[in-house]
Amino acid sequence: MTTSARARRPGPSVRTRVTEHLADGTRHHEDRLATEEPLEIRLAVGTLPARRIWVTMRTPGHDFELAAGFAMGESLCAPESIRQVAYCTDADLAPEQEFNVVTITVAAGTDIAAAHRHQARSAGSSACGVCGKDSVAEVLDVVHGARWTDEVPSPAVARELPDRLREDQQLFGRTGGVHAAALASADGVIEVVREDVGRHNAVDKVIGTRVLGGRDTGAACLVVSGRAGFELVQKAVTAGIGSLVAVGAPTSLSVDLARQAGLTLYGFTSSGRCVQYA
Repeated sequence: MTTSARARRPGPSVRTRVTEHLADGTRHHEDRLATEEPLEIRLAVGTLPARRIWVTMRTPGHDFELAAGFAMGESLCAPESIRQVAYCTDADLAPEQEFNVVTITVAAGTDIAAAHRHQARSAGSSACGVCGKDSVAEVLDVVHGARWTDEVPSPAVARELPDRLREDQQLFGRTGGVHAAALASADGVIEVVREDVGRHNAVDKVIGTRVLGGRDTGAACLVVSGRAGFELVQKAVTAGIGSLVAVGAPTSLSVDLARQAGLTLYGFTSSGRCVQYA
């Protein structure tokens, strides 16, 4: 098996300017974000054209290992059949896509699994490439709820929201093993809380309460018990929510999306401080 030795871009973290709101004042400074970019994984048998098998969000680095591990975990091919893992060299890939597409080449005649559990989300032409810019543009093109134009929680209110969310995390209190999400008003009133082992599922559940209730999905604030990755910001933006308050950190791509969509984004939120990224 061989692997490509091309230089990697971007790095695992990026710099950004933030505003940190503390109980006794505000300060502006530089911070670092974990880089988040999509990775498209393709599979080629011998000299046949490669086809997309999956797109996942990841922190750049060890991309070939990620692709090979995914193929192994999905039982797409036997490890000994892999001949090369390399970045795609399609001439039509934009520069920002160049290091976000990896092709796994297996030996000619290898019996490839006809389907895998993610197949419904992996469709696409073999010429398709992805980059963070594409991902942000796609979200902004499919916003379902109207953009939020009313008030959102102030930094002082935002700092109170994780504790208010925690008070309603009954399943977490019993198990310690689930995430939580809530919708809140601009003045900090928690309207609905849902819990799930998956942070994305918890967010889908609180938004789903609005959908099934026949109500507009827009809200002043989405509060989450973990970090603010791209997909959580995506869900907030598409629902027409005005702000997101996270206990953990955001990523580079989630900050990019929040800034372009006009979503107020707070991370590292606790009673003593919150960091405003957008």
